[in-house]
Amino acid sequence: MAPGPRGLFSALRMVRNPFASIGADWKRYGDVVRYRFATRPAYLVVHPDGVKQVLQENHRNYVKSSDYRILARLLGEGLLTSEGTLWMRQHRLITPVFHSQRIAEFGATMVDSTLRMLERWDLVAADQRSFDVCDEMMKLTLEIIVRVLLKMEIASEQRREIGDAVTVVNERFGEFDLGTLLPFLPTRANLRSRRAGVLLHRIIGSMIAERRHDHRDRGDLLSLLLAARDQDTGEAMNDKELRDEALTLILAGHETTANALSWTWYLLSQNPGPEQKLHRELIEVLGGRAPTVADLPALPYTAMVIDESMRLYPPVWSVGRSPIAADEISGFAIPKGASVMLCQWLTHRHPDFWEDPERFDPERFSPERSADRPRYAYFPFGGGPRQCIGNTLALTEATLILASVAQKYRLRMVPGHPVEPQPLVTLRPRYGMKMMLGPTTSSC
Repeated sequence: MAPGPRGLFSALRMVRNPFASIGADWKRYGDVVRYRFATRPAYLVVHPDGVKQVLQENHRNYVKSSDYRILARLLGEGLLTSEGTLWMRQHRLITPVFHSQRIAEFGATMVDSTLRMLERWDLVAADQRSFDVCDEMMKLTLEIIVRVLLKMEIASEQRREIGDAVTVVNERFGEFDLGTLLPFLPTRANLRSRRAGVLLHRIIGSMIAERRHDHRDRGDLLSLLLAARDQDTGEAMNDKELRDEALTLILAGHETTANALSWTWYLLSQNPGPEQKLHRELIEVLGGRAPTVADLPALPYTAMVIDESMRLYPPVWSVGRSPIAADEISGFAIPKGASVMLCQWLTHRHPDFWEDPERFDPERFSPERSADRPRYAYFPFGGGPRQCIGNTLALTEATLILASVAQKYRLRMVPGHPVEPQPLVTLRPRYGMKMMLGPTTSSC
């Protein structure tokens, strides 16, 4: 039996203060830690070998953990929450949508939206005003995913409604109360999350209904989803399946990228050396012009900045699984039906694989330094057959946004602003990220 803290409800330690408690437990008990929630055991798995076993080597023995049901209540059964034959069918249908050629076509939209944001920032810079860069990144990535998914502009009021509803979904996932266990209870939190779900379903449902009557291929993700056919049966997705996948794309396609970028601006503001190297590469490769997808192979350091940011502040900080049959991880018995938590936040800081793990060092991801690193020492997008299908799209978007903004501005933290990670579904800055804009210099 794996070691761990005593008590019938020791798992509640992870709910109340996740990073402090699991970090201390990991240091005390090792790479597999056992908890209890009444009669049900739960396990924290940190070593890359254990992560690999759950996500890849023995993945058929594992399903999503019970906490994903909270998301499923609001997002339906998209790729993020579905299981079994439904997931396999949806995965077959959606995989061609994320072909590299399609992603390249969306690059121009990503850059165009970023340049429009920078025009607004010019007024902020001129007035020397502070602003919440996390809020700005949320607005930007939401605009991009809506344009990429639906090839349409959305009004600022509707964008605010979608953003607020996604925040409710995110926060509800991070809460634990009686309403979490009994979703039918009319608690304030349950009613609030239910309203958010109804709003999201109505907005996306109306867009799908409109497109069903249109029949035109608009060259966006929704057109590709509408045209997708199962290679075995020839069937297309029905309206509910389309809605669930669209909602999943909106949540995963803007929330995670926005948080990754917010933490990137913070880390760059605290590390002038890497920031200088980033600006130097952008000047040498782009010389002030807007980046394109074709430029990405020539921007390796820019990509490494994103990778290192996601190592320290992974947008999704943990992955939950549950074994169908009993398993063994690192010599410890894992019983059927247990909760298994794979934690990027800790694995990405494992001192056996990351020297000086708290230091921001993008060159960790150079080919020379990463050659011997285990695959699952770093897994911001999960891994195995259920690795995030949109990982290339997300990395393309994050790199293009970083290159576009960093050519024009340096971002600096407002002195005294508190910075603390908030572990929800995604890893948000709890108090936002208040920053000021400063110009870059051509002498980098």
